[in-house]
Amino acid sequence: MFLHIDHINKQFTNNKVVNDVLVDINLTIREGEFVSILGPSGCGKSTLLSMVAGLSEASSGEIKLEGKTIKKPGKDRGMVFQQAALFPWLNVEENVMFPLRKEMKKKEAKQTARKFLQMVQLSNYAAHYPHELSGGMQQRVAIARALAMNPKMLLMDEPFGALDEQTRARMHAELEKIWIETKKTILFVTHSISESIKLSDRIIVMGTQPGTIIADIKVDLPRPRRFDQKEAIHLEKKINLLLKNEIDKVVKEELSYAANH
Repeated sequence: MFLHIDHINKQFTNNKVVNDVLVDINLTIREGEFVSILGPSGCGKSTLLSMVAGLSEASSGEIKLEGKTIKKPGKDRGMVFQQAALFPWLNVEENVMFPLRKEMKKKEAKQTARKFLQMVQLSNYAAHYPHELSGGMQQRVAIARALAMNPKMLLMDEPFGALDEQTRARMHAELEKIWIETKKTILFVTHSISESIKLSDRIIVMGTQPGTIIADIKVDLPRPRRFDQKEAIHLEKKINLLLKNEIDKVVKEELSYAANH
């Protein structure tokens, strides 16, 4: 398989108290799949994505990409964060060119940057600076920058979480188009049920305290998807119930802790 997450556990120690963040996470993703990780706050979604990116280590277990163990960040994985994290002193084209500076000559890097800016429909903004762009446009630059590195996999950590509803809907359409065009494997972290249904081939639903996988749901709906489809409505209700049970569990634990301290 393309990405294989095998018996991953993650613990943090605070004042000599060991806290389980992720427990026995097992997940396999095929090449070209769009997979969303969905769950309540604190379930370890971003922590798991960070480990796939090589930005943090598991306490035990192993993550392999095409059979090779992930131990550090690499060119085979492109990362897009919730905030675009662009360099304010560089213009749009220069931001996309930045990770290419050691891989290509300047002329080739410029051509590559322009190719991907065209893909995200920002060719006319190549000379603009980040502060001159809207939040959605900044995220499109971040996506272009990640794609310009030609990674095998795109990792996205709630990239549209800070956007308004209308902009988010446009970004969904843009990302789906890019995914179909590039055939990249995408691992996408989100809090939004509707977003996961709109975009994903599969939705990995996580429980919390500690973080575990409680459901692996195939989204077998034709694209582009509409939320008035009977199947989409049924799927949203199913996932809502799963998450409600997890949130109720957290609330009970917090009330119990407060009552005893």
